[in-house]
Amino acid sequence: MSAAREEILARIRSATGAAATPAEADAAYAALPRPYRRAHHDPATTDVVALFAERAADYRAVVQRVPAGDVAAAVGRAITGIPVGPPSATPDADPPGALDASVSIVIPDGVPAEWLAGLPAATEVVRDDPPLSAVALDRIAGVVTGCAVAIAETGTVVLDHGAGQGRRALTLVPDFHLVVVRADQIAPDIADALARLDPARPHTLISGPSATSDIELIRVEGVHGPRNLHILIAG
Repeated sequence: MSAAREEILARIRSATGAAATPAEADAAYAALPRPYRRAHHDPATTDVVALFAERAADYRAVVQRVPAGDVAAAVGRAITGIPVGPPSATPDADPPGALDASVSIVIPDGVPAEWLAGLPAATEVVRDDPPLSAVALDRIAGVVTGCAVAIAETGTVVLDHGAGQGRRALTLVPDFHLVVVRADQIAPDIADALARLDPARPHTLISGPSATSDIELIRVEGVHGPRNLHILIAG
C-alpha cells in the first residue's frame, strides 16, 4: 500500500474512530452541524409572485400576470402572437410577425380544458398520443403546458413531466413554449422548491428561452430548446 493511501486511511480511521461501525459512521456524519442558509426571501415580507415575474422577465421570457378566470383568454392571445420564423440576420429585413392563419400547437394530456377555450378558431390542436416523432414536433409551432413548481429567487420554471406537462421533447423541440404557472406553485427559494418535488421524477428546469453565447460571446436563442418562452402567472 502506498504511503499516501495509508495516510488517507489513517485520517479516516482517526475521524470516525477505529471501532466505528458503518451505522455509527453514518450517524456521526448526519450529526455534523450544517448551518446552511436555506432561504433568502420570507413570503411574509416578500411578494414572491412579483419577484418571480421580475426574475423570469430578466431572462427575456414574456411574463404576464392574469386572474385565474382569465387564463383561457390569455392563452388565446399568446397563441395568436406566436412569432413566425427565426430572427433575420439582415438588419433591414422585416421582423417576424404573428401568425394570421392556422397554427399548430401540441397539448400534453392533463392540460385543463378550460385553458383552451380561448384558442383562435384556426388553431390546430395536436395530441401526443401516440408519441409524435421529432420530425413531427419540429413542424409544430408551439406547446402549452403547466408546471410542477416555480422558483422566485431564480425566475425558474420546473417541470416534473407529470399531468399537463408531457414528456421532455414536447417542451424542447417546438419553438414556442407557453407555460401556465399558478401563483401558489411559486416557491420563494430553491430549497423550498426542491422540497415540493418528487426526487424520483425527471425534472427540467427552465430559466428563460433557450440561449447560448458559446461562439464569440454572441447570444443565439433557440439552440437547445424553445426560442420563445411565454409565462402566464394565474391568480
